Amino acid sequence: MTAPLVAMANLVRLRASTVLVAGLLTGFASAATAGECTGPNSPIETDRPDVTNSAVVVPVASLQNENGVDLQRKDGAQALSGTNSRWRLGVAPCLEVLVDLPNYFTTLRGSGASGFSDVAPALKWQLNLPKSKLDLSITAGAALPTGANGVSGPGIQPYVQIPWSLELSGGWALNGMETSFFTPDAAVKFTYQSTLAIEKEIGERAFIFVEYVGNFPASGGNSQLINSGARYRIDNNHQIDFHLGLGLDHNAPAYIVGAGYSFRIDGVFRRGG
Repeated sequence: MTAPLVAMANLVRLRASTVLVAGLLTGFASAATAGECTGPNSPIETDRPDVTNSAVVVPVASLQNENGVDLQRKDGAQALSGTNSRWRLGVAPCLEVLVDLPNYFTTLRGSGASGFSDVAPALKWQLNLPKSKLDLSITAGAALPTGANGVSGPGIQPYVQIPWSLELSGGWALNGMETSFFTPDAAVKFTYQSTLAIEKEIGERAFIFVEYVGNFPASGGNSQLINSGARYRIDNNHQIDFHLGLGLDHNAPAYIVGAGYSFRIDGVFRRGG
């Protein structure tokens, strides 16, 4: 694909993402209803181990922690990262605040940057569609320049995500997420990410998935991979998981393998009303 066509394709993605986000923000206030949101009796729903985040927020007054360790190989270098820690707190019906804590990257073999990533706070709002099997939410946040430039890049980096999930029959579900990353102080100012995953429930506690992840920067080469894995709920408030990703082009990591553990604590503060 020639450079003008690549630029045009990226512009179309940017405009489509902007229109979609604006439309969702307009409809949130009238469409979100507290009665349809997650309650403390619901089982834990996590944003890991797939790249596609959950379209469901954590219950009000619940604090959820998601952790993991990844090993990846790219451009001949092998790197380890952890603990990939995300904290999520339900502050109101359909609404949560979350923060990604700094993640440490270390190069085990070959050459590459080492150090901490940025801290990234965000707000997530779930949109309820009455009598629908579709879950939809929007997340708006920003990576703050607290980490190493070689790991995270310079400056504040805002992002907007739209995760969705469609329940199918027989324990199947189709999940996806559209993300716009803005990096004003970097050479590449904008990257669009699109994911699509199919998930199968095994019994009442186990889930397996296969996922496509595509990253499309405003300039430079695209990066695409296939991710797969499983998660298992020990009980309603605890989960373990595993995933394996394989790159589809030379810009993506050759592989990413990881495992994680998540837990949820309910009733961390008294609910109003």
